[in-house]
Amino acid sequence: MSTALSERGRTGHVAWARTSERPDVLLLHGFTDAADCWEAVASALADRWGVLATDARGHGESGLPEEPFGRMAHARDAALVLDAEPGVGPDGVIVVGHSMGAGAAAALAQSRPDLVRALVLEDPPPGQPRQPSGEARSRTMPEWLRAARDRDLAERIARCRTDNPDWSEDEFEPWARSKEQFDTHVFDLPSEYPAYLPEVLAKVACPVLLIHGDTDRGSLIPPQTAAACAMAAAGDFEVARIDGAGHSVRRDRRGPYLAALTGFLERHSHA
Repeated sequence: MSTALSERGRTGHVAWARTSERPDVLLLHGFTDAADCWEAVASALADRWGVLATDARGHGESGLPEEPFGRMAHARDAALVLDAEPGVGPDGVIVVGHSMGAGAAAALAQSRPDLVRALVLEDPPPGQPRQPSGEARSRTMPEWLRAARDRDLAERIARCRTDNPDWSEDEFEPWARSKEQFDTHVFDLPSEYPAYLPEVLAKVACPVLLIHGDTDRGSLIPPQTAAACAMAAAGDFEVARIDGAGHSVRRDRRGPYLAALTGFLERHSHA
């Protein structure tokens, strides 16, 4: 099967896949996913934009350094890859992140604004305004992941299809494969607390698009959090709330998600 993310490589411990040598868009996936989970999005964008997707540390084919796990580590990994890419333009790339990857994308925009032209956050973790700052927490493997890893690939695909009837068929196998690639040693490492999203966005000057769904379908972003982000954001800020979507907005409602994403890319890229 042909794929848009056909060129593979590695920068340090970070594995990546891309559609061309000129990255306009960087895709950062969510927890337990992998770069290949972006294939449908990459395919939709590849005619107009160069797309680069990374495997987060401990995910896909990337290594897992023995250090705290979290958004700042992921942001450093993304910067490592972008700094090594000769095709990155002087004003950086548009960074698109989902869930854990959205937290990393926001951290990258805050810490390395030279690398980020604009930012798209798909259902990021909102964090809390009063939580331990700079401290580490421990994680335990969720039961759903343990159960998924106990199944073989065909069983994982079948269960994912049953649990997510609104997803397109091409989403199931990448999702299922990523669960067996995931390095469970992540749970042995200290983990950062999610930052409070409005406080992060107050330090991000580039344009931002927040995409979220319905909290009763599993979205992490209620309307009041979206409003708080809009009030706090230092730069131009847009919100796309997509009815009928849960936490995986692009999988639940691909058409409306791609419409929101490509519209933003058209306004903020040079393609």
